[in-house]
Amino acid sequence: MLQKVKKIISEQLEVDQSVLSENTSFIDDLGADSIDLLELVLAFEDEFGIQIDEDDIKNIRTVGDIVEYIENKK
Repeated sequence: MLQKVKKIISEQLEVDQSVLSENTSFIDDLGADSIDLLELVLAFEDEFGIQIDEDDIKNIRTVGDIVEYIENKK
């Protein structure tokens, strides 16, 4: 799961997967803005066949947060 998530983030934000860990912050470490985050959410929803609630998005700050969220939705 983590590898798949890292691959999506790498493609969407054009960063090397090697810089991504579970503690990597989308905003603080990767400089993602609100548009980047929206594109990531859409990519995760498409890839994993889930719906990410708008209220939950605010709590997803790191790579580990999204991995845990997806695992709990499956």
